[in-house]
Amino acid sequence: MPRRSSYLNVYQTGKLTVVSFVSAELLDQIVVSECRAEIAELIKEHQCEVLAFDLTGVKLVPSGMLGMLASLGRLGVQVLVYNPSDEIREVLEITRLDSLLQVQKVDL
Repeated sequence: MPRRSSYLNVYQTGKLTVVSFVSAELLDQIVVSECRAEIAELIKEHQCEVLAFDLTGVKLVPSGMLGMLASLGRLGVQVLVYNPSDEIREVLEITRLDSLLQVQKVDL
């Protein structure tokens, strides 16, 4: 069942939780610290093992958000990135975050 928060849409299916952003166009206005707290709470609340971020339609991800994605592994969660744009995929490769995060193209 979808859950909506101030920044995130959350869909949970078993051990996999899929997160998308409420507004891809306004992603740069998201306060990363608030989003990080919301995601940490989500992980604890649902005992999340695999967390996937659906980036469909997102053109740009702020650097703070990239840092947050990288740091989620320290919480013992496997992080997936679904459907990044070519630009985001390139940033993930340049920063080598693609070695920490699993990047996949999926139909949602």
